[in-house]
Amino acid sequence: MSADKRIPVTEERWRELGELKEAGQTYDDLLGEMIREYRGHRLADMVREKRENGEFVDVDVDDW
Repeated sequence: MSADKRIPVTEERWRELGELKEAGQTYDDLLGEMIREYRGHRLADMVREKRENGEFVDVDVDDW
């Protein structure tokens, strides 16, 4: 089920989003891309933090 939703943003934020959007790209596509990028950065930060805190353990995939 697909439904359009409205997200209130300031004029400044709307302008910034417009500057990021490529020709032919929808705002939905832009937001999806931004979400994927954010999740990737969040995962990388989490791995980096685990590695720095000594909580990250190497796994030898050859043993599987």
